[in-house]
Amino acid sequence: MTTADPTAESDAQRTEPTAKTVEPEAENAKSEAESAVETARRQLDRAAAHLDVDDGIVDRLRHPTSVYRVTIPLERDDGTRAMYTGYRAQHDSVRGPYKGGLRYHPDVSEDECIGLSMWMTWKCAVMDLPFGGAKGGVVVDPKDLSAAEKERLTRRFAEELRPVIGPMTDIPAPDMGTDPETMAWFMDAYSMQEGETEPGVVTGKPPVVGGSYGREKAPGRSVGIVAREAIDYYGWDVEDTTVAVQGFGSVGANAARYLDDLGAQIVAVSDVDGAIYDPDGLDTTDVEDHDETPGMVSGYDAPETLSNADLLELDVDVLIPAAIGNVLTGENAADVSAELIVEGANGPTTSTADRIFEERAIPVVPDILANAGGVTVSYFEWLQDINRRKWSLERVHEELETEMLRAWESVREEYDARDVTWRDAAYIVALSRVAEAHDARGLWP
Repeated sequence: MTTADPTAESDAQRTEPTAKTVEPEAENAKSEAESAVETARRQLDRAAAHLDVDDGIVDRLRHPTSVYRVTIPLERDDGTRAMYTGYRAQHDSVRGPYKGGLRYHPDVSEDECIGLSMWMTWKCAVMDLPFGGAKGGVVVDPKDLSAAEKERLTRRFAEELRPVIGPMTDIPAPDMGTDPETMAWFMDAYSMQEGETEPGVVTGKPPVVGGSYGREKAPGRSVGIVAREAIDYYGWDVEDTTVAVQGFGSVGANAARYLDDLGAQIVAVSDVDGAIYDPDGLDTTDVEDHDETPGMVSGYDAPETLSNADLLELDVDVLIPAAIGNVLTGENAADVSAELIVEGANGPTTSTADRIFEERAIPVVPDILANAGGVTVSYFEWLQDINRRKWSLERVHEELETEMLRAWESVREEYDARDVTWRDAAYIVALSRVAEAHDARGLWP
C-alpha cells in the first residue's frame, strides 16, 4: 500500500481486505483472447448458479433478441464514396425499451455489440431502471473522418436504424468515438423523417436540444460515488487513500476529480500515450483530461512517467481502470498491487483475472454498478424529454446520488449475505430482477 504518510498503514482505525499470494502458474497465464460476449455469458452463468432461475430464462438471456447489420454509404469530402458497416444489438426488453450506446471504432463487431448489450441489460437492472440492454456502432476510425463526413455518416446511420429505434423502442446514446454533437445529428435526422421533433430518441444530447445537465460527467461521477462507498465499507479513511486511474478521459478524469475533492490522493493517471505519477498526489484540476487536450496527461510535468501497464501494477489502495476493456488479464493480475479495484471502463477485467483477484482476496467492484451513472442520467434525460421539463444540475446530482446509493445497498446486501464476489453480487441483483420480469410477463405462444 502506498500512501503519502508511511505510517498510515499501521493506523489502528484502518482495516483492509488481506491480499493472498497466488500460485506461480497464474503469472505465466497466457493472454486471453476473450470477447465481450464470452465474458458476459460466463458472468451470467456464475450469477445463475446462485439463484433458482428457470434454465429456459437463463438460456434466453445468453442470446440477443435481435442483431441488425446495415451498410452505410458515405460520400467523402473528395467526392469518392465509401461503404461502412454498422450494427445494433438488442439484448432484452422485458423491463422496458432497449437502451445503449453507439460507438465509432475500427474494432466494432457483432460479438462486441452483443456482449455490451448484455452488460447494458444487467446495468439497467442493477440500477432498477425501466430499460433493457442494447449496443451498436460503426466500424470506422472517427479520426479518419472530417466533421462534415462524421455528420453525414451519422445521419445516414440514423436513417438505416430508423425502423428499429424510437423513444419507446430503442434509445441510443454516445459511446467511444461519439459525443453530444453526434447525438444531436442523430436526433435531428430521425426527427426529420418522423415529421416531428423527437428528443427522446437518443440521450446524451447537448442540453440546448433536450439533453440533460450532468450527463457527460455522470459515468465518472458514479465511479467516484461507488469508490467512496467501497472505501467507507472497508473502514478506510478517504484522506489516507491512494488512487491510480488508468484512462484520464471523460470517465477517469471525473472519477479522479470527485475523489480528489473528497481528499483522496490521486497519485497516478494516464492517457493513451502513457502515465504520470506523483506519490504526494496530483492536482487533478490542473491536469487536463485527454478529451479536453489530447496528450496533456502524458506531457504533464510530473515527478515520474510510467507506461499504462506499469500504472496497473502500482502499490496503491484503489485502482480504477477507466480506459478500455481487457486490460486486467491473466498475464498481469498476479502483479496488481492495489487493495481494491473499481471498474470505470466496460469490461476491463477478463474472467481469468477475476479468478486470480478472487484467489488473492482483492475486491473488484464491477462496471455494471460503478459506471452506471451514465445510463442513470440518460434515464433522467429521457424522462425530461418525455415530460418536456428540464431538471437543474443540482437536481440531477441529487437524484444520481440517491439512485447510486440505492443500487449500492442492494448489491452490498447480496455481498454480505452470500459468499460471493462484488461482481457476482451485482449480477445476482440484476438477474433476479430480469428473471422476475420474465416470469411475470410469461412467454408469447
